[in-house]
Amino acid sequence: MEASTVSAILAPAAIIVPIASIAIAIVAGTPGAHQLRALLLARGRWMAFAVAAIAMAGSLFYSEVAHFPPCEMCWFQRIAMYPLAIVLLVAAITRDDRAWRYAVPLASIGLLVSLYHYQLELFPNQPSACSTTIPCSVRFVSEFGFVSIAFMAGAAFISVLALQLAMARARRGATA
Repeated sequence: MEASTVSAILAPAAIIVPIASIAIAIVAGTPGAHQLRALLLARGRWMAFAVAAIAMAGSLFYSEVAHFPPCEMCWFQRIAMYPLAIVLLVAAITRDDRAWRYAVPLASIGLLVSLYHYQLELFPNQPSACSTTIPCSVRFVSEFGFVSIAFMAGAAFISVLALQLAMARARRGATA
């Protein structure tokens, strides 16, 4: 199985799993909600770091191993993702529950850039601020007809945001 196919499968899963986790954690009385809250409190920081670290490693793989040149929007997504991985690593090591103050703005900005980049890929015949040498509308990866590098970055940002929300909800449930 090719690396682009593996990452294309992981990207939708990276969205579905945290959102399903939040839904289970929010719904009171759902079987497994208590275990999920305990898991999020114990390992949620590491899970968020893993998502950001895998996304960072994926971007490096695509540029350094697969030799796909990053466009301007890819660089902006990296500007949000790389420090996000570092912030989440420090938060996981120090068990800091306040890391959401830094993680949420970084992930939100990265998500907005990813959404803009993805729509540039979907609708390439529009003016943009991207370079003509490496246009942002070029899809180096296109799996299942909709998964591109911008989509995968957006999935990672959504996952980090969903995990931050789920951990905040789990902390509120633990103190109530």
